[in-house]
Amino acid sequence: MTVPVRTGQTHDDVESLRARLTVLEATLGERGAEITRAKSDLAAFRIRYRQEVGQLHEELEDLERSIAELELGEFARRLEDEGAGETTTAAAQPEAALRLTSDAVRRLFRDVAKTIHPDLASDDHTRDRRHMLMVEANRAYALGDEERLRRILDAWEKSPEAVPGSDPDAMRQRLIRRIAQVEERLVAFAGELADLQELPLWKLKVMVDEAAARGKDLIADQVRRLKRDIMAARNRLDAMTL
Repeated sequence: MTVPVRTGQTHDDVESLRARLTVLEATLGERGAEITRAKSDLAAFRIRYRQEVGQLHEELEDLERSIAELELGEFARRLEDEGAGETTTAAAQPEAALRLTSDAVRRLFRDVAKTIHPDLASDDHTRDRRHMLMVEANRAYALGDEERLRRILDAWEKSPEAVPGSDPDAMRQRLIRRIAQVEERLVAFAGELADLQELPLWKLKVMVDEAAARGKDLIADQVRRLKRDIMAARNRLDAMTL
């Protein structure tokens, strides 16, 4: 677990901060790769489950729906529902997302532009960073989003790029701010992974993987059960329509 760096820790010289940042950035790269792998594995499992199990579930549901309609005499109601669904879909219109731009938003946007405009950059890296923030600011202004503009301005004021100068104190402050950014990203990655692991699909994948380690194929078992149920439902439907 990392320990936050405080600006008051003046005994931390530039070299020690650089060493710390190197370790944190390496950890950040590892965590980012871990998140990417987890998402990729989950996407692959989703495709496999959809292809092998999901389509069989849909087929069985269609058969059971047809049986229920025959038993309850709901053919007419189904046609009415379909007609109502089409009418609703046709009538549905997306709500406008734009909001009126207030004077406060205009003033805040001017402050943001004066602070982070790319023309104020002293090097290519800072210019690229300023450009990305200006793109976000323009989007927020178009939506009249005052809160988002304030977040953009606050993020810039706390960023390493906002510290001017090339003296040791300035370099130290930039390193401290960059370390804080990396630590925030590490916390965000941990939260993102935790959210993934709470998904029902993730939990199902864990069950399947654990069963596979014991030599069992849960998906194949489920496919066999579904095919058996589909055959029984199809036979029943055929008997009802004779």
